[in-house]
Amino acid sequence: MKVEGLNIGFGITGSFCTFSKITDEIQKMIDEKANVIPIFSLNASTMDTRFGKAEDWIGKIEKITGNKSILTVQDAEPIGPNSILDILVIAPCTGNTIAKLANAITDTPLLMAAKAHLRGMKPVVIGISTNDGLGMNAKNLGILLNTKYYYFVPFGQDSPYVKCNSLIARMDMILPTVEMAIEGKQIQPLIVQNIF
Repeated sequence: MKVEGLNIGFGITGSFCTFSKITDEIQKMIDEKANVIPIFSLNASTMDTRFGKAEDWIGKIEKITGNKSILTVQDAEPIGPNSILDILVIAPCTGNTIAKLANAITDTPLLMAAKAHLRGMKPVVIGISTNDGLGMNAKNLGILLNTKYYYFVPFGQDSPYVKCNSLIARMDMILPTVEMAIEGKQIQPLIVQNIF
């Protein structure tokens, strides 16, 4: 019940293969009486893939949350000045988004939401999902792991013998990570084995 009554922004980026997992986690937050506001990256809100059509995912998540999605930079910008969110979750968070967050690039609705939210020195929870977390993006991951107000859902290698640089969060641990982050604590252990 630690999230009851909280306004939780739930940011979704283009790791389309994880969308079915995060809808379950959003439902858990709703069941705990949180108010969840969906926020999509441009790719997540516009690209149809073998995992489904963008408009269908938006519709499904809006139905679960009962809230309209934030889909534009203009709609995301007031999050900061109006102190709309208590916490922001970004899951799945792609390597592209990790790199942009680490380098202060704000060119999508979700990145604007993060920038605006951090203005209030409030927590951002990252549920990583990237094929290059231990490759070129490792430096960006390291930056965020050492940046105040960022908290990570426990993660590990999802396919170490086939995609040795790939990292994915235990999406089923989003809610406990949020509960700890609200208290200013990083859930432990951070690195987990047996992702699948």
